[in-house]
Amino acid sequence: MEKRLPVLQGYTKEFYEWCHHHELRFQRCQSCGVWRHPPRPMCSGCHSLQWEWAPVKGRGSVYCWTTVYQPLDPAFADDVPYAAVIVELEEGPRLATWVTDMPPEQLRVGMPVELWFDDLNKEVTLPKFKPVSKE
Repeated sequence: MEKRLPVLQGYTKEFYEWCHHHELRFQRCQSCGVWRHPPRPMCSGCHSLQWEWAPVKGRGSVYCWTTVYQPLDPAFADDVPYAAVIVELEEGPRLATWVTDMPPEQLRVGMPVELWFDDLNKEVTLPKFKPVSKE
């Protein structure tokens, strides 16, 4: 069974096109500088319609997570247990994602993580995170 992939339409398509080029970018208001995600046409801070796709460094920390033991979608059955994680980027936006290379029970609030890109197919690349290496 195949996993459902993001629907590539509108602003979501633009977000994933940047990911496909291995660039993580979020909308940033050009009037007040507020970051926003998920993407949308109007700034929640100043209501401006002027924005840009601005790059972020790809470093952040674990904000919160939930561990999934029984998948709602059978396509994820082989992945359990896994953690659905909210990562807060250094620049401020938060992103629902995966933290890989570690079991969910080792996750900690504030744990530093860094970006990597998972090229799922020719159209979809997902931004994922892993613990910052201690080298």
